[in-house]
Amino acid sequence: MTPLRVAGHRRREHGQPAPSLTSRSWHEPTAHEIEGMGTDVVLDLGWGQLVFGQTFRELSGIVAALRGEETGRRDICVYPRDPQVLVGMAPDELFIDPSLTYRLDLHRYRPRPDVIRGVFVRTVTSAAEMDQINDLYARNGMVAADAATMWANHRTRTFTYLVAEDTRTGKIVGTVTGVDHELAFGDPEGGTSLWCLVADKQDAPPGTGEALVRVLVERYVGRSRAYLDLSVMHDNTPAITLYRKLGFVRVPAVCVKRKNPINTALFASRPPGLEKLNPYALIIAEEALRRGIRVEVTDADWGEMRLTVGGRTILTRESLSEFTSAVAMSRCDDKRVTRRIMRRAGVRVARGALAGDGDLEDAAALLRDVGAVVVKPARGEQGRGITVGVTDEAGLGKAVAYALQFCPDVLVEELVQGDDLRVVVIDRQVVAAAVRRPAEVVGDGRNPVVDLVKATSRRRERATGGESSIPLDDTTAEVVAEAGYAMDDVPPNGERVPVRRTANLHTGGTIEDVTARLHPTIAEAAVRAAEALGIPVTGIDFLVPAVDGPDYVFIEANERPGLANHEPQPVAERFVDLLFPETRRR
Repeated sequence: MTPLRVAGHRRREHGQPAPSLTSRSWHEPTAHEIEGMGTDVVLDLGWGQLVFGQTFRELSGIVAALRGEETGRRDICVYPRDPQVLVGMAPDELFIDPSLTYRLDLHRYRPRPDVIRGVFVRTVTSAAEMDQINDLYARNGMVAADAATMWANHRTRTFTYLVAEDTRTGKIVGTVTGVDHELAFGDPEGGTSLWCLVADKQDAPPGTGEALVRVLVERYVGRSRAYLDLSVMHDNTPAITLYRKLGFVRVPAVCVKRKNPINTALFASRPPGLEKLNPYALIIAEEALRRGIRVEVTDADWGEMRLTVGGRTILTRESLSEFTSAVAMSRCDDKRVTRRIMRRAGVRVARGALAGDGDLEDAAALLRDVGAVVVKPARGEQGRGITVGVTDEAGLGKAVAYALQFCPDVLVEELVQGDDLRVVVIDRQVVAAAVRRPAEVVGDGRNPVVDLVKATSRRRERATGGESSIPLDDTTAEVVAEAGYAMDDVPPNGERVPVRRTANLHTGGTIEDVTARLHPTIAEAAVRAAEALGIPVTGIDFLVPAVDGPDYVFIEANERPGLANHEPQPVAERFVDLLFPETRRR
């Protein structure tokens, strides 16, 4: 590669001819057009290498560069000359990516007249923030990058790493990467490119993606660059709509990639019905497909699939498989049975009592003794029928009546203060741990609580494929009132207002990965609980005063934990390892 060049005057003015090196793949460049340009240019972005095809004199050099791709990475060749010939040189190894290339002529860019509220876009300021960027990648199904490589790149002007902060919370909710082609290899066209645009589907305020793109564009306008290119999947309608709104137009440039396990979905046919699966089944299907396991969707609405390797077939429903016995399922299903098993196994449980129709004597005695209780159906899931924080006998009767609508048997337990912790145990090993928090909204100083709830609920639904939303019901109004607000009140900017009592994800709860901080005592209790239940895959729920402390109280066990909630932990990988150990990555 030639030495990096100082930024020149590459900005294209009105009336000048359009770039030819990157927009006409059949065009053989003249010596004048490529004067001063580096040759055989490859950049390492941490998640893979960016191979600039227009800098290679021979297509065989591109084939050799892509063959050097490391396991677990996604190399991309952009702007290859005669891509059909390139793929034809190694058809078993290479394919043309089913993406579209969009270009913004920077001299045509017009800034937005108003400010996008709630978002502040800035340059990355520390190596630690590269780990936060990786968390965003993982939550959005993207290939994680080497943080050290990204930080080293960022310390040069060739690369630009931007992050978007939620101004209400200070949390990083989006990121984008820019590459300056002129600084990278003396690009005679003065081009730049955009990579890895992502906005947190759950927490990013509206307009986060647009804000990131605009700031990157304006950085390159300031450098007098000519254009900004990006590659987007052909079916990513929301992103394409945004790019067109900003003035991007399609150009015929293409990308070429290797046929590796990560890219399988891009070059191999997908099983029918896969697009209808919910996120909890889809994460397992994608992991199976990456390993070459045959996936047959037998009931998309139910999340049911048949996975096959050779002559062996296993039926799954999300994280529930034929490996889980009916006895183990029944032990998890009835919370009374679960409590008895936990006590015998030496796992601490909350004090409890049973309450039937009209029989509240034991439950009332427990309430008087402990001061506050949780009332729940003895059988049930997804938080239905649960009332948290009952403090008087009138409320107890009301809560029991509500729980009886879902199950004829009701369990009343002492309300234990602490964080709601879910520990995922697969094959007698803790794979992930996360704290679940009840749904809340964050004030922006402009909108009433009811509109904040609706907006937050829409983001939850998009992030979970419709699996999570915040109900606008009496419970929500009661919780908001307890926080000192009415549904029509406008909370100050940054003010957090709780809207649900339980941390159930189906009613809008959020989740924070705490696997690295989990205390060994709690981890051991989770494994002991799973062994006592005789269940190979389970989500064990505890209430804990501190994740990194030894104290806990067992709440319940879930026989079908939602693995998609625990990325970036390798939950899907360990689940498929359990089913098909012969496909385990060595």
